[in-house]
Amino acid sequence: MTEGRLAGKAAVVVGAGQTPGETIGNGRATALLFAREGARVLVVDRDGDSAAETCQMIADEGGTAVPLRADITDPEQCAALAAAAVERWGSIDVLHNNVGIGTGDADALSLTPAAWDRIHDVNLKAMWTVCREVIPHLRQAGGGSIVNVSSIASVCATPLFAYKISKAGVNALTHALAMENVKYGIRVNAILPGLIDTPMAIRGHSAARGIDPDELRVARDRLVPLRRRQGTAWDVAYAALYLASDEAGFVTAVALPVDGGQSARIG
Repeated sequence: MTEGRLAGKAAVVVGAGQTPGETIGNGRATALLFAREGARVLVVDRDGDSAAETCQMIADEGGTAVPLRADITDPEQCAALAAAAVERWGSIDVLHNNVGIGTGDADALSLTPAAWDRIHDVNLKAMWTVCREVIPHLRQAGGGSIVNVSSIASVCATPLFAYKISKAGVNALTHALAMENVKYGIRVNAILPGLIDTPMAIRGHSAARGIDPDELRVARDRLVPLRRRQGTAWDVAYAALYLASDEAGFVTAVALPVDGGQSARIG
C-alpha cells in the first residue's frame, strides 16, 4: 500500500458507490484501485450506505478510506466535500469525477425539458461545480490531477440525445479546465468509456428495454471490435490510475477512449 503508484496521495472519488449487481461499477473499482496503490480515499456518493460498503471493501484489503454522502447537484455539498477532504487528509492530490445519468433521455423531439435539465445538471453542471471547489486546493498544493468520466457517446451516434450532449460538454469542460490550470501544475483529463459491464449499465438497460440481462450482454459484446466483449470497470479504473499518477505527469487535456476500438470504427 505504501509503495504504490499513488503512495502518499489524497484522492477524492465522486460516484464511488454503485447500484447493486453481480459485477462492479466504475467508481467503486477506481476507489479500490486507488487505495491499493497507496492513496487515502474520500469515497463520495449520494448513497451513503453504498459509499460505506466501498470503504469497507478498501479496509478489508488494508487500505485507507472514509465515506461521505453528498449530492453534487447541491453547490453547498460540493464545497463541503472539498473541505472534508482537506480537513481529513490535509490536502487534495487527485479528483476523480465518476458522474453520469441518462434517466428520461430520448430523441431530440421526444425529450422533455425537465429531463434535459436533470441530465445536464448531474452530468455537466455538477461536475463543473465539484471541480470549482477542488481546484483552489490543488492550486494551493502546487498541482494535482483531475480525471472526468465522459463517454464515447460524446463522439458516437446514440439515441440518448441529452446524455450525448452533456458528455460532449464534459469533454469541453475538461479541455477548458486543463488550459486554465496548466500554469498551476494541474492536469485535467477525461476518460471516455465504451460498453462496460457494470450493474448500472446492464440492470438499467435491461429493465428499460425489457430483455434478459444475459441477452443484453451478448448483444453488447457483439458491438465491440476488440475480442468481441465489453470492458469491465477495472479497464476504466486502470486508465484512471494512469492519468491520476505521476506516470502521466506530461499528459493533460486528453480525452482517452476506453472502448475496445468502438469509437474508432469508421464505415
